[in-house]
Amino acid sequence: MAVVGFDVGFQNCYIAVVKSGGIETISNEFTDRCTPAVVSFGSKNRTIGNAARNQMITNPGSTIFHFKRLHGRLFQDQVVQTEKGCLPYDLVPLNDGKVGVKVAYLDEEHHFSIEQITAMLLTKMKEITEANLQKKVVECVISIPSFFTDSERRSVLDAAKIAGLNCLKLINDNTAVALNYGIYKEDLPGTDEKPRIVAFVDMGHSALQVSVCAFSTGTVKVLSTAFDPYLGGKDFDQRLVEYFCAEFKSKYKLDVKSRVRALLRLTQECEKLKKLMSSNATDIPLNIECFMDDKDVSGKMNRAKFEELCGDLIERVRVPLVAALEQAHVQLQDISAVEIVGGATRIPAVKAQICKFFKRDVSTTLNADEAVAKGCALQCAMMSPAFRVRDFTITDAVPFPISLSWTSEADEGKSCHEIFGRNQPCPSAKIITFYRNKPFVLEAFYSDPDSLPFPEAKIGEYKVQNIQPQQNGEKAKVKVKVQVDCSGIVSVTSAMAVLRVSADDETTKVNGEMDNDDGIDVDAQDKTQETSSDQLSIDKENLQTAQCPLMKPDLNHTDALSMNGEVNNQPPDAKKARMKVKHVGLPIEKMTTQQLPKERLSTYIVQERKMIQQDCQEKERNNAKNAVEENVYYYRHKLEGPFQTFLNAEDRRTFFELLNGTEDWLYEEGADQDKQTYLNKLEEIQKLGLPVQDRYQESIKRPQMFEELSAKIQNYMTIMEEFKNGNDNYSHIDAMDMDKVKVCVEDTQLWMTNMQNSQDKLAPDQEPSIHSTQIQMKLQALNNICEEIVSKPKPRVDYPMDDDIQPEPQHNKKSPEDVTMEYTDFVQNDAEHKHIE
Repeated sequence: MAVVGFDVGFQNCYIAVVKSGGIETISNEFTDRCTPAVVSFGSKNRTIGNAARNQMITNPGSTIFHFKRLHGRLFQDQVVQTEKGCLPYDLVPLNDGKVGVKVAYLDEEHHFSIEQITAMLLTKMKEITEANLQKKVVECVISIPSFFTDSERRSVLDAAKIAGLNCLKLINDNTAVALNYGIYKEDLPGTDEKPRIVAFVDMGHSALQVSVCAFSTGTVKVLSTAFDPYLGGKDFDQRLVEYFCAEFKSKYKLDVKSRVRALLRLTQECEKLKKLMSSNATDIPLNIECFMDDKDVSGKMNRAKFEELCGDLIERVRVPLVAALEQAHVQLQDISAVEIVGGATRIPAVKAQICKFFKRDVSTTLNADEAVAKGCALQCAMMSPAFRVRDFTITDAVPFPISLSWTSEADEGKSCHEIFGRNQPCPSAKIITFYRNKPFVLEAFYSDPDSLPFPEAKIGEYKVQNIQPQQNGEKAKVKVKVQVDCSGIVSVTSAMAVLRVSADDETTKVNGEMDNDDGIDVDAQDKTQETSSDQLSIDKENLQTAQCPLMKPDLNHTDALSMNGEVNNQPPDAKKARMKVKHVGLPIEKMTTQQLPKERLSTYIVQERKMIQQDCQEKERNNAKNAVEENVYYYRHKLEGPFQTFLNAEDRRTFFELLNGTEDWLYEEGADQDKQTYLNKLEEIQKLGLPVQDRYQESIKRPQMFEELSAKIQNYMTIMEEFKNGNDNYSHIDAMDMDKVKVCVEDTQLWMTNMQNSQDKLAPDQEPSIHSTQIQMKLQALNNICEEIVSKPKPRVDYPMDDDIQPEPQHNKKSPEDVTMEYTDFVQNDAEHKHIE
């Protein structure tokens, strides 16, 4: 199983895989480890990655980029409307109110959702990975910004499903960096020691993220996360664009913003200029030929001027740094190291601002571009049974506080409670107890909309069904499990009714055993925290009720808090009869969630498969067209060179006419034909070209094979001569077998002579009478008959052994000649000994 991590960035993407040698960032078909997050649509197919980036200027209306910020948002969202004015392609509302893109694809207008666009990018990354690993890729881990809300996270998961990927986990960018940083550290403090505090600052193309993490041996815990979703490298690029737009307007009287292509070219040049200024403080020129109205433009910029233009942006870097430390409750002196990643951290002023705040030099031990992808691959390896990875526990943090609200039956009002606070460990789960006699609805939402970089605070609504009063008429005790999973997705996962029944009831389990069909372990306090509330009231002090901005909590009554932390709202004089309990799972209906409906998701999956098939067909068509063009140039070049003597004058003229005519056809009516038409043209060319090529190749191979066959014949003739002279090396071979060798050699010699004479009579432009493959077969036949005979080993000689002579060990075994010599010497010495006596 492939272990893959995808870093899907705002501008670029990186792919990391786990191999036996470690973590490796793989390259695409352009040998580039960076794949642009760009999708372009054309009349025949779509292009993704590097090929699509080349069409940003030539096909701006149907080339989609900078779309990551649009995940999960409605078209009327203020962020969407702001981005709409900065993008060359059109954003449109979809049927569900969410934002989509309008493109021209297959000569028709199409509207694609942001999930589909991201799925196309993931499909490309999947193809690159499969081509590199030579195996199918299904499971992966995908990185996302830490400030993504539940809606945005679900949108990314839907995109993975459309692309045919099983996303094991969504991991926050800085959490992936922290994993990549800590898992290789050998000097981390023990679990009983004070942890090492490390700050991670990631400024990419679109956003700034800061995390403070605590490291111990085998563990990392995210203490806090802070961010500025609208501060990144592209904001620095935009300052340069604005500066040069004003300069060109005054200097050349050109309104750059009125031309989309000119603005895109200027943006690309400004990005290059920014990178050059990171390593050079002198004036750097900017020159663009034929910029607008056939005019060349030029300008210059230096680092000091650039930092002056971006002064307010540089100051904004400090804000999330302060917030991260405050939320983590640590001081500057507690920070052991500061690691920076992301392309925008290469800007000297940004790096200097980070150093100034932390009052220390920052560390760049991690690859600024690939650290996130490698962390994703490590996380995937930890979740995969195919690899053994060092034990390393990751505890992430909930970026925004989350509350749960419900309707109070008594006062017909709304009550709410904050169940997950900011920076609470994640994944996390809680069990909340309700007393109800009928179904009720729970609503999950973000408690602090002001800190949310998303307009919709609501997460989802869940209806707990099949609730009935108990046999004695009392309200049923309902325990609901709410969790934030490892991907940061909030959901009400299960609910169960705790029924009290008589001890004589036959359906009751012995000793109060649970019907634990829903898999909830309500007794495991180390796994979940249990909170109890009812339809009337909540203990404000003990349960820390949130002041929900969306509704007014019901705090008219206060219930007694039991020893186990459970609120008991039953009357004091309730009957204390001996009862048994039974746990019954209750169905939960998801009334509203931010996830795509199953029907629409299935439709998107089918559409993606059709587009993949269309891309493959177009690729095959282009390959056939390119093969025709390559063969035209190849044979024309060869006919003027080595193939010239292997074709007569008339056939050469006919072949040239065919090649020239095909070339003219390719650039005229043959420029856009179907695959079979190109294959037919290719067959027509090769019908004339392959025989010529074969004659040329045979003229080279045939003499070599004749020479090899002749050498083998001479070898066997030498052996026959030595046999005839009584050479001991061949004396053990039977004469009849050697006669077979003689007959075979003579026949082969005669055949070779005839074939050579026959071929010598033919001109080079004629079909050869003998092919190298036939000579190879004759050589093989000769070897099959003769080699077995001439290489026959001598028979083994067995000598008699006296009782006094011990057999030699196998590892000192000698040749028959040595044994014969020693035996003779032994007999002679024994005779001399007897004579003396």
